[in-house]
Amino acid sequence: MRHVLSALVMNQPGVLAHVSGMLASRAFNIDSLAVGATENPRFSRMTFVIQGDDRVLEQVRKQLEKLINVVRVLDYQNTDMVDRDLMLVKVSTVGVGPDGQENPAAKRTEVRELADVFRGKIVDLSPAHLMIELSGSENKIEAFIDLVRPFGILELVRTGRVALARRGRITEGVEDAEAQADKIDAIEAAAEPAAA
Repeated sequence: MRHVLSALVMNQPGVLAHVSGMLASRAFNIDSLAVGATENPRFSRMTFVIQGDDRVLEQVRKQLEKLINVVRVLDYQNTDMVDRDLMLVKVSTVGVGPDGQENPAAKRTEVRELADVFRGKIVDLSPAHLMIELSGSENKIEAFIDLVRPFGILELVRTGRVALARRGRITEGVEDAEAQADKIDAIEAAAEPAAA
């Protein structure tokens, strides 16, 4: 079973390495991981997709909550949420026409029509390829990949899933987290002269 977790973390160097290292050391496999800024510049949000049963999910959540740089962990299981993946894909438009000559126009039209159906956006083009930006559910992304694969996928990159609960905010009551961030900043500042 796949679970989506979101962690509010302090926006400091090394936090991502610390969190991913902790998960790897306990043999938890991360299917996807997306990290980005929040509305508060002192914090970042990590969104994880983890494989496992409820016991694994509970272990991951508890281990994350023990880390000093992790402010809050939210489990999206049984939560009304909106989730999206983002993908950039470069699709070949080189093809052979009925006359046996290279004819990229025919393939390009078909790929553009597919992109339109999936509400994708053409973000770059060349005589040999189209680059398409597509966002949506994991199923939508996978379906698009399957349909353009016969044209020839030259390159593909995905962000991993991001999610927000429809109600509530992970940053509600963030004043406690602000105080925790101030305390850690003070500890680190006090330790710097001792290290020199």
